[in-house]
Amino acid sequence: MQTKINQLLKNQKNAHLFYSYRGMQNYIRNTVAYILAGIKAGDSIILIENERMLPHLLRELKKYLTKNEMDKIHRINNFDFYFSSGSYHPPAIFEHINNTIKPYRENNITFRTWTHVEWSTIDGPLAIVEELERGVDQLVSDLNLVVMCAYEEERMPESLRLTLLRTHKFILTDDDILISEQYIEKVEN
Repeated sequence: MQTKINQLLKNQKNAHLFYSYRGMQNYIRNTVAYILAGIKAGDSIILIENERMLPHLLRELKKYLTKNEMDKIHRINNFDFYFSSGSYHPPAIFEHINNTIKPYRENNITFRTWTHVEWSTIDGPLAIVEELERGVDQLVSDLNLVVMCAYEEERMPESLRLTLLRTHKFILTDDDILISEQYIEKVEN
C-alpha cells in the first residue's frame, strides 16, 4: 500500500482520501502504511486518533521508525479534536484545523494528516458531515494538503457512505486507491 500511496502523491499536489475500514487489523495495516509513506517522503504526520487505537499504532510504527522519525508524528485525540466546542461543530473544527496546521505552514514543514472520524451517533448529522468534508476538500485544494479521513464501515449507513464518496476524490480500500466516481468538486461562484 505504501507504494500506491507514494505513486498517487508523486503526481498529486493534494489529496483528500476516504477510507472505509473493516476490522482493526486492516485499519492498523493501512494507517501504518500511510504514515510510513509520509515519513519516507519527508513529511511530518498529524495523526488524529482515538485513545484505544493509538497504543496499537505506535507499537507497530516503532518496528519501522527511528526515534527521530517517531518524533515527526504529532498525535491528537480525535474526541478532543472533533468535540473541542462540546459538539460536532464545523466552525470549531475548522478553527482547530487551522490552529493545528499553522506552525507547519509557518515553518515550511511538509505534512499529511490521518484522521479517524468517529462519534456515537454516526447516522445523525449528515448535513454537518457534508459541510465539514466539503470545507476540508476546499482546504485541501487551496493549501495543497494531503488528508486521509477514516470511517468504520460497520457503523456507517449507506447515506453517509454516499456523502463521503461525493466529498472525497480518492478512496482507499484495503488493497488499492481509487478515484471516486461520485466525487463532486465544489465550484466557486
